[in-house]
Amino acid sequence: MLPPALMQTQLQGQPVAAQERRLLRIYRTLESDSQETLLAFAEFLAQRNDAGPSAAERVAVAEPVPEPRPAQETVIAAIKRLRRSYPMLDSGTMLQETSQLMAAHVLQGREAAAVVDELEALFAARYEALKGGGKTTETGAERS
Repeated sequence: MLPPALMQTQLQGQPVAAQERRLLRIYRTLESDSQETLLAFAEFLAQRNDAGPSAAERVAVAEPVPEPRPAQETVIAAIKRLRRSYPMLDSGTMLQETSQLMAAHVLQGREAAAVVDELEALFAARYEALKGGGKTTETGAERS
């Protein structure tokens, strides 16, 4: 089992820092008893830091900067606008979903307005999950 902090970082759509990736690689190479020791030490360090602000208080999520939606907006323009509006979201973790929506428009002929509606819902759901610390599925829907 991965430490909850590492699991949350990946699932919230936040970029994983190089040190976190390194820790994860090391964790995966350890035997089960060594993994437990590493977790116990990490929990010890976390408790030692409890005197200060909590992790949730230390990590403040910026508010989106909404831009008005143009009347005849293309899907590409919408993706660019939403990335500017939600700079706190990691576009790399959303690449598959945005690509699927773009492909539905280009290859399957879905109306641009419908795809843009879905893109807006996707970005909003990912932001809410990041802000609330929830875990999201690949479609951005929140799970518990």
